Amino acid sequence: MSSIMIRNRRGDGGISFTKRIVRNIPLVLSAEEQALYNAVTGFVRERYDESGGDLTSMLSLVTLQREVCSSRDAVFVTLVNLFKKTAEDSPMRPKIWELVEFIRKIESNTKAQKTLELVQQMNEKVIIFTEYRATQEYLLQFFRNNNMVAVPYRGGMNRGKKDWMMDLFRGRAQVLIATEAGGEGINLQFCHHMINFDLPWNPMRVEQRIGRVHRLGQTEDVHIYNLCTVGTIEEHIVNLLHEKINLFELVIGELDHILERFEKGEGSLEQQLARVLLQSGGSNADLSKQINELGSSIVKLRNETADPAAILTQMTGLGQKVEVEIRP
Repeated sequence: MSSIMIRNRRGDGGISFTKRIVRNIPLVLSAEEQALYNAVTGFVRERYDESGGDLTSMLSLVTLQREVCSSRDAVFVTLVNLFKKTAEDSPMRPKIWELVEFIRKIESNTKAQKTLELVQQMNEKVIIFTEYRATQEYLLQFFRNNNMVAVPYRGGMNRGKKDWMMDLFRGRAQVLIATEAGGEGINLQFCHHMINFDLPWNPMRVEQRIGRVHRLGQTEDVHIYNLCTVGTIEEHIVNLLHEKINLFELVIGELDHILERFEKGEGSLEQQLARVLLQSGGSNADLSKQINELGSSIVKLRNETADPAAILTQMTGLGQKVEVEIRP
């Protein structure tokens, strides 16, 4: 294609952007939420052992462990669907029902409570991103119960309804709660606060989310809040994206080039993370070590392909500055 098409990355242009100010917010789950996470983790690893280490048949179950870091509602929907697909005489059915009993014991959502606190402190418009429709529905009801107007944005809405939601957010609502569909095709320069309620395992999708507010026309510094549940896979993902890959400090347009090289032959980063999660054998230290090794591989590729002079020129041209703030 290079003979007939010229591709210019955003980082090649001399465009000035406002700063990104990133804050990672670690959260300790309640005893009931942690018990559900541990139970789901044990369930997924048992299925992996039973499959003889077949990763392809396990990817859908790995989703459970990601959902449990988001909300009990997201986990419940997946478990119900799994229960329906499981044969009536399968020994897995009682185990699925055991997980449902753990869900029944959870009375609150630690992340939702912290999100409400953050939004109240901001007193400005904010977009909240979640990967899961069930979590989105829960948050809409949660904010409504706390006398705060929030509107949804998701795939499946027709163009007219999406435009209506944007108008409501711009004119009336303080909060927009978006699924991944909200990471594509909308411009939210009038908003400069963003909360990652849960994080995708694909760094490009994180960058797409940020790009909704950190783009041409944005006049304010963009504040990004990453919620992170301590003692879960989510804690490792935040460490990988922030501490290892330095996602929020990369020159615009650099990330996709690095990932293209990293994923050749070994599958996507999401698949490699799933493999590491399942093969860690339940050891948090082993999981942390293997994810750090993945991060080191990405950093090595970045260092091998980086042209320091070119990157310095790009950063100077872009005027891109990043302030990172980590609070307990």
